Amino acid sequence: MKQILLENVIKTYRFYAPLYDFLFGRVLEPGRKELLKTVAEINPAHILEVGVGTGLTIERYPHSSHFVGVDVSAAMLEIAQGRADKLTGRNIRLEKMDGEHMNFPDGSFDCIAVPYVLSVTPDTDKFVAEIRRVCRKGGTILILNHFSGSRFWWLLETLVRSLANRIGFRSDFSYEEQIARHDWEVLSVKEVNLLGLSKLVTIRNT
Repeated sequence: MKQILLENVIKTYRFYAPLYDFLFGRVLEPGRKELLKTVAEINPAHILEVGVGTGLTIERYPHSSHFVGVDVSAAMLEIAQGRADKLTGRNIRLEKMDGEHMNFPDGSFDCIAVPYVLSVTPDTDKFVAEIRRVCRKGGTILILNHFSGSRFWWLLETLVRSLANRIGFRSDFSYEEQIARHDWEVLSVKEVNLLGLSKLVTIRNT
């Protein structure tokens, strides 16, 4: 798996911040809708979104939930904060934080949402360990991400593979290595977005 450096991720998303909603808003929206639908069914008291980005999902989480969103990109968070400021009467907190090193006590959240973040994380093992730590035992982890293997997307994955570190994204990203090998309980896997570009994985934090 290609190495990604944190500084390159930050640099990439500083560039993408003003363009992100236009480039990735609509095309990745079906996956977000499925994630938010699942969260609504769970209706968690405390939810954390790791990689909140520009805050495209913030207003659609359950109004009763205490919501915390973190991201490594200050430029993305600035846009997200503008969205959050318009939502009066909601318990919303945004913080600049690295998902591999979070400043929350163990078991702080009932549900962790990870939309389109796992494949841009420098050290996926550290990241997974950290989201499991801050999620309570028996809580829910929702991972929405692209995983390689689709025949339709094979050519695109091949073309961008060598650019992984430069663009802060891994196209060659195995479900078996990143999800199936961990000792958590996978409850469901659903293909989302155009022609199965992404998967929504629902996990119980055992």
